[in-house]
Amino acid sequence: RPMLSRQGATFPHPGPKHQKGAFPMTISSSLSAGVAGLNANASRLASISDNIANSGTYGYKRASTDFTSMVITSARGSGTYSAGGVRASTIRLIEERGDLVGTGNALDIAIAGRGMLPVINEVSLGNAVSDTPMLMTRTGSFRTDADGVLKTDSGLVLMGWAADADGTIPSNPRDTMSGLVPIVINTNQTAGDPTTSMNLGVNLPATYTVAGSTALPPPLSVEYFGNLGTSESLEVTFIPVVPVSGASNQWTMEIRDSASGGALIGEYNLTFDDSRGAGGTLASVTVVSGGAYNPADGTLALTVAGGPMTVGIGGLGDPNGLTQLSDSFAPVSITKNGSPVGNLTTVEIDEKGYLNATYDTGFTRRLYQVPIVDVPNPNGLLSLSNQTYQVSPDSGSFFLWDAGSGPTGSIQGYSREGSKTDVAAELTSLIQTQRAYSSNAKVIQTVDEMLQETTNIKR
Repeated sequence: RPMLSRQGATFPHPGPKHQKGAFPMTISSSLSAGVAGLNANASRLASISDNIANSGTYGYKRASTDFTSMVITSARGSGTYSAGGVRASTIRLIEERGDLVGTGNALDIAIAGRGMLPVINEVSLGNAVSDTPMLMTRTGSFRTDADGVLKTDSGLVLMGWAADADGTIPSNPRDTMSGLVPIVINTNQTAGDPTTSMNLGVNLPATYTVAGSTALPPPLSVEYFGNLGTSESLEVTFIPVVPVSGASNQWTMEIRDSASGGALIGEYNLTFDDSRGAGGTLASVTVVSGGAYNPADGTLALTVAGGPMTVGIGGLGDPNGLTQLSDSFAPVSITKNGSPVGNLTTVEIDEKGYLNATYDTGFTRRLYQVPIVDVPNPNGLLSLSNQTYQVSPDSGSFFLWDAGSGPTGSIQGYSREGSKTDVAAELTSLIQTQRAYSSNAKVIQTVDEMLQETTNIKR
């Protein structure tokens, strides 16, 4: 390079590296890039620490830190290059599903598939639903507190739709919380199931309708349960029609209700078939008083003291209802629904999200339905403490599904969802992060030494 002289002094010709402070800018950008690398790897270390710390946390979703490069100099052949550094971004991989772990608690609940359980914080109890933020969680160990509220130890209250008295779930809005209520189970509650239907399978003696017969079958008493769990009975009397000659194959059936003081609630004339193909089955039923007979399903529409009751006596030609055969009176099959008052023994949840209570009398009742919450982008949900999530603009609006319908999975009782942390993979990432952090620290140390050399030029 040519040398210039002035008054006997010589110095190098100013080259490109000495123009416009290019050298200081390049080396200072290296310093900034090293600092950005330290910050980025510190963020990754924090996410790895969180993942390892929650390796045993039920329902925990792994945090992942990704790096993206930042470019300052993009022009080709510019002669200088400035380091842009790196930027770290951390996301929660909520859509990843952990393995289900079996437990001994019926109300340990997890979801096998897509979706979440609707919950609220315990501190929100008593507030209007419209003022209560809805939270979501993938799993929870729910138990009743002193007031019967079903919640976790961390204060998450399970929400659901309450069933009507007959166990049906009314229609509720699916895009708002307005139909959801906190689930409350009183473990000391009792309940009874009134009888609303029964079936009579009775054989009447054919010989009792033969001319000259004086025999009468004994009265038939069938227990049923009233609206208040009391034990009542239907008294059914069969009176044969005895002709002057031959056999009539006809009977008069009278039904009385003990709850109505023994009042007659139905009287019917029965005629039985004596043909070879359908011998012994009902040929016709004539209503004298009381509810109508439906030949399609073979039922009587009676009204007892507690309300309507359906009594099945068999259709025309049906051998499973009332029959007239041989010479013996035999109640062969009497069935009914309902049960007496019983104490609550267990509460379980099925795959469709129905919360069912079982009583010591064998009676079961549907109490609630727990819907499954789903959003278009689960990874866009806002992550909160206690493995809960909240809707955000990135996640989209929520929708309440019946479990197992649409894109959602089924609800599993006696189950918890395990942590999504793979400890071996996290420890491997920890080693890589430590090496990367050390390398960036070495860059900063090298830049410091180079700046020191630049300072020494003045000496």
